[in-house]
Amino acid sequence: MKLAVAGVVALGVLAGCTDSQNRIAFDGQYFRTKVSKVDKQRHVFTVRIRDVARSLDGAREAGRHAGVSYCVENYGSSKITWAVGPDTPPEELQIVDNTLVFQGVCPQL
Repeated sequence: MKLAVAGVVALGVLAGCTDSQNRIAFDGQYFRTKVSKVDKQRHVFTVRIRDVARSLDGAREAGRHAGVSYCVENYGSSKITWAVGPDTPPEELQIVDNTLVFQGVCPQL
C-alpha cells in the first residue's frame, strides 16, 4: 500500500514539474490564458489573458499562441480570423480587470 501511494505522489510531482518546465515566457513574462468556445460553437472562441499589466506585447503574443494552439488542436490549422486579436490596435483592445480578451474564429473543415 505504501508503495502504491508513493508511486501516485511521485507521478503527481513529475506532472507538476513537467507543466512548469513547458511554460513559455512572452516578453520575459508568464501569462495565464484561457480559451473558451462561444455559444457552443467550437470554431468561435475567446482567449482571456490575465495580468496584462506585466507586458501588453507579451500578453498579445501569449493570446496569439493560445488561439493558434486551440485551432491546431481542434481543426488542424493555425489560421485564425480575429475579430479582436493580437494585431488589433492597442486603443481597440478589450482590457477589463487586468485581463485582455481576444475573439477569433478557426477555419471549419
